[in-house]
Amino acid sequence: MALNTTSEDNRKFGKSYYLINGITMYRLVSAPFLLLLASEGLLDWFRWLVGLSFLTDAIDGPLSRTFKFASTFGARLDSVADDATVYIFIISLWIIRPEFLLDHWIPIVCVFLLFGIQTIAALVAYKRITSFDTYMAKTAAVAQAAFFLLIFFQIGPMYLAFYCAIVITGLQLVEEIILVILLPTWRPDVKGLYWVLRENKKNELIKSETFSFNE
Repeated sequence: MALNTTSEDNRKFGKSYYLINGITMYRLVSAPFLLLLASEGLLDWFRWLVGLSFLTDAIDGPLSRTFKFASTFGARLDSVADDATVYIFIISLWIIRPEFLLDHWIPIVCVFLLFGIQTIAALVAYKRITSFDTYMAKTAAVAQAAFFLLIFFQIGPMYLAFYCAIVITGLQLVEEIILVILLPTWRPDVKGLYWVLRENKKNELIKSETFSFNE
């Protein structure tokens, strides 16, 4: 998938646009280095760079909203960077703690199946992956970050964090599958299913009132 900036984005946002997208790009660029650190057993470096990846994920969204730098490129880049980070963390977990994945493969496979359905649905409907960035997606990202940090740093209730992340991520993917069905065109920054249903109901009411007025 191409991640090309548009001239409209460049004119609209300027240098700050590149700075915020650069923060997001860190996660994408650092992903293979994290995998290399995990495979070489350099776990101290790996753990702290994992923390840095989650920090960039936590700040790029608020920065974009604060400075009103929402763009199609930024939304796509954030989605790709998030997915790449999760993939690398799962592979790294296989390298560092293979027994954990072997013991919990069923819920993990279920989540990947939902992700596959969501991705295929988006590609069929929009010819691109989604960048909804719903409230549920934000919650799932926090849950995933908590789990990965706990298990990589070997602290806290990692098993509880794992199942919380699985359940919330599963609900997020189900919501996004429904959103793909409801939304005819690709849209970034969708708050969630409740807001889409409310918007659709409002639009139907406006159409109904307009039709009644014309009669």
